[in-house]
Amino acid sequence: MKRKKESAFKPDSYREEMLKVEHGLRGEGSGFTENLTLIIGLMWSLFQLASAGFILIDAIFVRAIHLTFAISLVYLNIPMLKQGKTGDWDKRILLAMNRVTVIDYIFAIFAAFSALYIILDYTGIASRAGLPITRDLIFGFLLIILLLEATRRVIGPALPTIATVFIVYVFSGPYLPDFLAFKGANISRFISQMTMDSEGIYGVPLQVSATVVFLFVLFGTMLERAGGGQFFIRLAIAGLGHFKGGAAKAAVLGSALTGMISGSSIANVVTTGTFTIPLMKKMGYPSAKAAAIEVAASTNGQLAPPVMGAAAFIIAEYVNVPYIEVAKAAAIPAFASYVALLWITHVEASKLGMQGLPKSALPNAKETLKEGWIFLIPICMLLYELIFAQHSAEMSVFRAICVLSVMMLGTSFIRNRIYGLSRFECAKLALKEWLLSLSAGATNMAGVALATACAGIIVGCISLGLGQQITTFVEILSMNNIILLLAITAIASLLLGMGLPTTANYIIMASLTAPILVRLASNVDIHGVDLAVPLLAAHLFCLYFGILADDTPPVGLAAYAGAAIAEASPITTGIQGFWYDIRTAILPLMFFFNHDIILWNIHSFPMGMFIFGMTCLGTVCFASFTQGWFVNKNNTLDKIILALCTVLFLNPFLITGFILPYEYRYAGSLVGMALMVFVYCTQKARPNTVKPLKMPKYESI
Repeated sequence: MKRKKESAFKPDSYREEMLKVEHGLRGEGSGFTENLTLIIGLMWSLFQLASAGFILIDAIFVRAIHLTFAISLVYLNIPMLKQGKTGDWDKRILLAMNRVTVIDYIFAIFAAFSALYIILDYTGIASRAGLPITRDLIFGFLLIILLLEATRRVIGPALPTIATVFIVYVFSGPYLPDFLAFKGANISRFISQMTMDSEGIYGVPLQVSATVVFLFVLFGTMLERAGGGQFFIRLAIAGLGHFKGGAAKAAVLGSALTGMISGSSIANVVTTGTFTIPLMKKMGYPSAKAAAIEVAASTNGQLAPPVMGAAAFIIAEYVNVPYIEVAKAAAIPAFASYVALLWITHVEASKLGMQGLPKSALPNAKETLKEGWIFLIPICMLLYELIFAQHSAEMSVFRAICVLSVMMLGTSFIRNRIYGLSRFECAKLALKEWLLSLSAGATNMAGVALATACAGIIVGCISLGLGQQITTFVEILSMNNIILLLAITAIASLLLGMGLPTTANYIIMASLTAPILVRLASNVDIHGVDLAVPLLAAHLFCLYFGILADDTPPVGLAAYAGAAIAEASPITTGIQGFWYDIRTAILPLMFFFNHDIILWNIHSFPMGMFIFGMTCLGTVCFASFTQGWFVNKNNTLDKIILALCTVLFLNPFLITGFILPYEYRYAGSLVGMALMVFVYCTQKARPNTVKPLKMPKYESI
């Protein structure tokens, strides 16, 4: 009898590989390159901490140095070609897979000088603003070309291709048909705006990356390396593991906790998924569903305060509001979405006849909290600084990193002392661990930094006059219909998101569609009430659909990561994950018109909690509608009632507006509750044909 071939999959190695794929540093550096990468990453982190905490430096200088570090790391770690060839060519001449060569080092040097040129000749560039000399044009041209190539290496060809299309459009504008034509720009104006001004590469996206985003990514990386990620997972398992489908519920909660800090879908999948996905499979979840639950939970991490993703900080800059206002607006939709996902895991467990994990197999909640409570200190510090002290996001996370650094050094020193090492050895190891976490945080930023810089090229092209032309084209395409424009924006965000990082996707869609969304919505009224749409709602709409692209087939890199861990089909996982995430897609469609969900002009805490409760009920009803199950299998009447309840909870005025004034819109929520109770009672009265699933024996987790 032939033995079944063992899987070669190794969770730990795959986790590291996927993190490298996301952030771009895929090369297997060794020797000099590895040490140089470590040093550059460490210098980058120390520079960012210094500029945030105690060094005053011009904003353009910070952005230029930030870009220099990022682009250097990419060229020093990712070769031009992914694979060497054999044949007539000598392998030593070609750029072999996972191996950089002298050519890449030359590119790194030229790229670094090009990025720093705005600093090296800052006085001269300022004195001849708009009138670049030949040297300016040469270095500007080099920066654009090398930035596009570095971005291709780090996140693939989609974003550089789109940026190139915009560049071509700028120069070909005067020669296009009337409905596409615009005056265009010459070489001097284009290079000057892109590389010597704050309207292009060194614009708002890179500014946000160079300030708050870097620090939040560093904070998340340091906390995860210190053991915080594993603590959150064990705490979630201890608290929820004994419920029906407890492993999946724990996966959702653990991913929510880590996602709030990391702000990255793929990092979340490979961090928590290597533990939760095998556990869900062991409980009885099919492989694709286990992976899809983890992917859906991880994707929503970019929506959950206090960190969210890099795009959230850019929203704050574009809308000109404090970051805490963006976090406040995103809070109810994000947490209601997680409540709905918890409900989906319960529904799936009910369909399969699952039970919870035995308490004997679970970690003790008190012991887990006792061992890991220290990881809550830097998070509490961050929340205090953001919410109560109301400091800037940059200052808040800087102070949280300082607290986390002290905690890391102290716990490492004490742990090694317990093992019997000398004080000197303990201090040496603690310092080494801290410095390595700083370097790791920097290397994790390479992809984000280059994505924002490359997106700056697109924003710069739009500000050259292209934006008005595209805006007019989109308005014509939507026929001035707000619903059609929302559909176009959503579909375009999903399509772009298949090849772009969330941040770049958001920047493009927000630049092109957010102002039009607000303008068209200003002419819309519901039942005679003019519901002016705030700019923040339009930007969040673009962000939500951009994030959903992370698990949208056929690309969805997060789905591929989860599928590899679960040993399932990535397409099946992507489709299932997207079907779970439909519950999130309904929220921006609702809060675009019902601004209460994003707490717009809501200043009462009891009212905010009431809206949160109604939003949770609405997402649960919608999840039950899409999954075909509430407490039993839905029939046609149940589906109709659940769909009606979704509207009554999420935007009741659409229905109550026929008979009640706007002030009494939430009276419809009482009707929704009554209908939910009716569906519950009728489904409970039906026989349940699902047979209990025979659960396997467990070892202690």
